[in-house]
Amino acid sequence: MGVLDGVRVIEIAGIGPGPFCGMLLADMGADVILIERRNGKSSDPAELGKNAIVNRGKRSLALDLKDARAIEAVLRLSERSDALIEGMRPGVMERLGMGPSVCLARNPRLIYGRMTGWGQDGPLAHAAGHDVNYIALSGALWFSGQPGEPPMTPPTLVGDLGGGALYLCVGILAAIIRARGEGVGQVIDAAIVDGSANLMNLLLSAHAAGVQPLERGRGLLDGPHWYGSYECADGHFISLGALEPQFNALLLEKLGLGDDAEFAHPYDSRRWGRLRERLTALFTEHSRQHWVDLLEGTDACFAPVLTPTEAMTHPHMAARGVYSKRDGIMQAAPAPRFSATPAGDPGKVPQRGEHSIEILRAAGFGDTEIEHLLTGDLEPK
Repeated sequence: MGVLDGVRVIEIAGIGPGPFCGMLLADMGADVILIERRNGKSSDPAELGKNAIVNRGKRSLALDLKDARAIEAVLRLSERSDALIEGMRPGVMERLGMGPSVCLARNPRLIYGRMTGWGQDGPLAHAAGHDVNYIALSGALWFSGQPGEPPMTPPTLVGDLGGGALYLCVGILAAIIRARGEGVGQVIDAAIVDGSANLMNLLLSAHAAGVQPLERGRGLLDGPHWYGSYECADGHFISLGALEPQFNALLLEKLGLGDDAEFAHPYDSRRWGRLRERLTALFTEHSRQHWVDLLEGTDACFAPVLTPTEAMTHPHMAARGVYSKRDGIMQAAPAPRFSATPAGDPGKVPQRGEHSIEILRAAGFGDTEIEHLLTGDLEPK
């Protein structure tokens, strides 16, 4: 159960943002039918198998998509579905016989979600790429780093998940609302270059206002001594984000620097380098726990930098139940939270083809058809 109870989604197995979008929908209660390869391994070098948290809560149907009858089975399933998700290169689904025009002809209310890095058109549409390439081209990688250093790539979060999966999910939900009201489906072109560029709008606002220059390390969110992370005496790290004057003043007071004239002008970028050096030296005098005891829970805008395992047991995260283990796998709880239709515990990760028979029978397939689809035999044994 969940806020999307009654919504059915067909997901063509892929890697990265498409499966993550499917997980978000499943977490919210949608019936997500994952179409996996019947035989063979995924093209993903990081084959996750039973550890694929992105597949939790989904039902798995294993088919050979080189078989025309398997293609017909997917099309029949799409007739009973609200949305379809695919993450192939442009043109692949068309060559398989499951392109948007075919699917929408079978189900005019269908939302056909296409997840790619470069988009369905443009000079790079057919080129290979990954998260780092997409956010590099969109400009989203630019501010991640300091002057004189290469930009530091945040693994998969900004591009695949932020600019990709989340935008595809929002698009699908918005289009389902329209389809249910007007009976009209459509195609969603969710490109990571588009989404990650759209994520830049807040920084572009700051740039237009003159507080976020294009020179890295000179803006309010990537340069000040009071915004960033520091190493402690024990090799652990802490983070600061004391942007507003009142929070900045409290931070300095807590650190014993409230009367220090050098820190009296927190927004003067000419001082940031020297003041960062001073804070670097200060924080290496004590352990991370010392700074936690001094600053956590105050308005100094502070938090320790935790590993995911540490985060799981932190009092705040534990109180909210953000992390848990299921079948021995650490994973984060569904988000966001709904008051009237809570998501409940995440579903388990299905085995490949675990639900094939029940899905096909519910869709009206006979025993002979099911045997062929699951074995490839032309005639039942």
